[in-house]
Amino acid sequence: MSSELSPVASRPDGPAAPHTTPGSPSNTPGSLREAWVAIAGLSAVFLFEMLDNSILNVALPTIGRELHASTSALQLVTSSYAIVFGGLMLALSALADRVGRRRIMLIGLVLLALASLATAVVTTPEELIAVRAVMGVAAAMTTPGSLALAFRLFEDDTLRVRATTVISTVGLVGLSIGPTVGGLVLAVAPWQVLLLINVPIAALAFIGIRRGVAVDDPEGLHRDPVDIAGGILGTVTIVATLLAPTLFVEAGSGSGAGAGSGSGSSLEIGSWAPWLAVAAAVVAGALFVWRERTARHPLLDLRLVALPLVSSGLAFKAASGLATAGLGYLITLQLQLAWGWSPAQAALGMLPQVVVLLGGGVLIGPVVKRVGLENAAWMSATAVVAGLAVFATLGRFGYGWVLLALVLVAAGMRVVGVVAGTNVMRGLPSTRTTIGAALVDTASEVATAVGIAVAGTILAALFTGSITAGGWSAAQGVEFANAVEIGGGVLTVLAGALVVVGMVRARRA
Repeated sequence: MSSELSPVASRPDGPAAPHTTPGSPSNTPGSLREAWVAIAGLSAVFLFEMLDNSILNVALPTIGRELHASTSALQLVTSSYAIVFGGLMLALSALADRVGRRRIMLIGLVLLALASLATAVVTTPEELIAVRAVMGVAAAMTTPGSLALAFRLFEDDTLRVRATTVISTVGLVGLSIGPTVGGLVLAVAPWQVLLLINVPIAALAFIGIRRGVAVDDPEGLHRDPVDIAGGILGTVTIVATLLAPTLFVEAGSGSGAGAGSGSGSSLEIGSWAPWLAVAAAVVAGALFVWRERTARHPLLDLRLVALPLVSSGLAFKAASGLATAGLGYLITLQLQLAWGWSPAQAALGMLPQVVVLLGGGVLIGPVVKRVGLENAAWMSATAVVAGLAVFATLGRFGYGWVLLALVLVAAGMRVVGVVAGTNVMRGLPSTRTTIGAALVDTASEVATAVGIAVAGTILAALFTGSITAGGWSAAQGVEFANAVEIGGGVLTVLAGALVVVGMVRARRA
């Protein structure tokens, strides 16, 4: 475990309160202006993470039509990134603590640029899924260290807060404008442009970090050995768990039922594969827990996760990520495929969420001051879940209900990211905040992947024929509406249960 300190990468709307970091460079900048090169590079790293999935979601129908992708393949296009990102984040954060955050980040940025360039030659869903998985590796190498490196640029806490605020704001702008920009770009350019845009972002980040961030001080690196076995077991557990639902649907779609069967690419899966994934998840999960309890230097000290404020903050973050991912996935498909909106129209339909996310920052201080951190956490997480419930039950009846869902989710998400992440940091020993940052990011990414997996799997199971083919029959329209209602309902129950867990754990703090 790392004894170094970092701010929490509180996605999607900002970092938690910082702590004092030992071993900062003696020659530190005295203002943000002096460190503008480094801040620009680190902001570009955070922009990539926030912009990536949000800008890609609006292109899913176009990708499905052009690559003849099944619904399950489209699901993997988005979830493969999140699965790999979430699965590797803890392991690569531990590695960065030992060999240097700056070094790992620079390598990850090169990998990101190369993977994004490969998008230009993609011709099948399987190739795109592979590219997305490699991008997930790059994100796991870069994102957790972005706010941590910014925090270590300065010795003054005021400058640290201002720097991390700038970086998180840039990321939030990317998250907010992603669907709108993506829709407008699709009106004039091929979908590949949405991923090729990562190349200049990675280049900007590389230059800024290379020139503006000092090489890691060897005295500040962690000397304990990396828990390689724990990293492998944790990654296998997460990946197998998230793949199992998709594999079950694919195994049963050979008769033509399920999403995307028919003409088009469908991953050929044997009937044994889903059960193998379940078995792998159970066995690897059990071995991971045993390993972390018995290892001298565990990848993740499970006692830290059990601390009340830590577990409550992670539960609230997971609930928010689950609901937000499921809502974004389902709304994108409904606007474009069920209602026949163009990508540009769908982007404008998502614009209210952008407005609330960008303008909602002024609410955080007053809300926390009035109700306290613990109450603000569960109230904002509940707002996100309520938004998903509104869409699941009433979204089919018109855009007004979709608008209400978007506003509730955006308002709750704007607050919960800050307060839940802050609670995690408050609940951890001061020597364990680096792993706290990784835990918060991992909770968000795993929940995002679960949300997409659940929504996509239910949709694939209930919709017959190719979902991306035009001219749905009346029966297919009903199937889609039912799938949205059931999928949204299941995610609402799961996210609501996580909110309850968070409330119970917070009361024990």
